[in-house]
Amino acid sequence: MHTTSQASILGNMESMELLGPKRCYIEFGAGKGKLSHWIRIALKDAEDVHFLLVERSSTRFKVDGKHKNADSAFERLQVDIQHLDLGKVPLMKAKGLPVIGVGKHLCGAATDLTLRCLFEHNCTKGDTEPLKKRAKLHNADHHIMSVPSMDKEPVVSGLAIALCCHHRCDWKHYVGKEFFRQRGLGRKEFDAFRRLSSWATCGMTRFSSETTEKATKSKMEEEEEHEMSEEALPDTLNCFMPVEDREQIGRLCKCLIDKGRVDYLQRKGFETSLKYYTSRDVSLENVLLTAVPAASQKREDSK
Repeated sequence: MHTTSQASILGNMESMELLGPKRCYIEFGAGKGKLSHWIRIALKDAEDVHFLLVERSSTRFKVDGKHKNADSAFERLQVDIQHLDLGKVPLMKAKGLPVIGVGKHLCGAATDLTLRCLFEHNCTKGDTEPLKKRAKLHNADHHIMSVPSMDKEPVVSGLAIALCCHHRCDWKHYVGKEFFRQRGLGRKEFDAFRRLSSWATCGMTRFSSETTEKATKSKMEEEEEHEMSEEALPDTLNCFMPVEDREQIGRLCKCLIDKGRVDYLQRKGFETSLKYYTSRDVSLENVLLTAVPAASQKREDSK
């Protein structure tokens, strides 16, 4: 199941020409680092490809260790995304490569924090305290030279983020506030949509009961990574509406929240889209947020 999802994400990235040499891939909410692992395999013949894996928790069974002898550098940062300033990361400053942001399990507000990290470079300026992180650089033969402090911000060349757990979003970090306000909506309405979005996955139990034992085990792993909060479920209408109707309402609420993110990226000058990257039979959390710079997209279209 997970391999199918990873392959689909990579396929979408390839179609947008986001897989190639001389790039730095930043995997947010990296966990074990499986998405970076498969990107590296897809780019095994590419030169000057680097990976920055961001994860706030200590992780067991990391797969980035499999690339210790590879030509690419794998650096892991243990830091909360909201405290990460990419302009201060030595790998980013030394190489100056275009950045591709990726993520597969960025639950709720983590997606918004990731977008702010990539596009609001000044959000952590003024914080004089050094980031409390643990950095591990694999491939000891690759020496990263320090460079003068030029505060040159990373250039984002694209992103591909698999969205999930909209009920864990919060108004404070949400990047689509302007999108909501232009439609006469605010924090109160956002909170209602956020809670109703959990209805989109109320078919998880039914789905699991209809699968084989092996598929059910994989589904349980998926649900652990997308843990549902029971208190996020609006219970008052549950007994009055069929599951299918609740799922449809939930999907519409998720879409509305995601449209705010699309609007945010478009304001930043990016061509943005929401795509189904796998079927609902594989995962009920199956929407991929993608973006590439609008200028480069137009140049490609004019060729």
